[in-house]
Amino acid sequence: MSHPTLTLNNDVRMPQLGFGVWQVPDGRTAEVVGTALRVGYRSVDTAAVYGNERGVGDAVAASGVPRNELFVTTKLWNDQQGYDNALRAFDASLERLGLDYVDLYLIHWPVAARDRYVDTWRALAKLLADGRTRAIGVSNFQPEHLRRLVGETDVVPAVNQIELHPGLQQPELRALHAELGIVTEAWSPLARGGLLDHPLITRIARRHGRTPAQVILRWHLQLGNVAIPKSVDPERIQQNADVVDFALDDTDLAEIAGLDRGARVGPDPDTFG
Repeated sequence: MSHPTLTLNNDVRMPQLGFGVWQVPDGRTAEVVGTALRVGYRSVDTAAVYGNERGVGDAVAASGVPRNELFVTTKLWNDQQGYDNALRAFDASLERLGLDYVDLYLIHWPVAARDRYVDTWRALAKLLADGRTRAIGVSNFQPEHLRRLVGETDVVPAVNQIELHPGLQQPELRALHAELGIVTEAWSPLARGGLLDHPLITRIARRHGRTPAQVILRWHLQLGNVAIPKSVDPERIQQNADVVDFALDDTDLAEIAGLDRGARVGPDPDTFG
């Protein structure tokens, strides 16, 4: 069953459900990503700092899925920011992936204290212009970082990948994304499992005959987010992929909206890095 797609601001189409590989050991990545591709995922999200780009590339090569049907995202780590550094880091990521191009390249964190993210963004704009990536974006950028990028470069990110789940719904950022034409992508979309036993989520799951994870992922899709759940368990990988054949109703959505506590499970972008 194919997953829905969203159209980015440069007309590239991106699957709304992707497979994340944060904390998957490189030695297991090819196996795990291979499972994800077999059950229908067509988008994989990795990063240089994850240390498993090579495993992702091996899975893509072994999958038999045509390259133009896949959407591969990777990210630039903090110590490689700066114009020339970013170009070199991209070359290294592409080599580890064994690919001719990536579909989406992201700046992983703003690291505003070092003040290199604007120059880094100019490097990503060159990679886009050169056809080495089909789209460019950022991750963990706050409103002031986004406004500065757009103000100083006139290049609007296609995506901002941020921590987002029912406990941290990020309304201000999502509103700015909508204003600027940026797709919101959720990392830790299940709050690292922290909401899977919440009474409200489990009640909605029972009503729909679904797992709590499926309910939360469906919530993301109906909000218009991209979500990238991670699992190494084949059964959960399959379950997380099966979220396109049911829908939450308005009551479900309103109840889940009430779970927002501004509670992070990851680092604060204003201070991290």
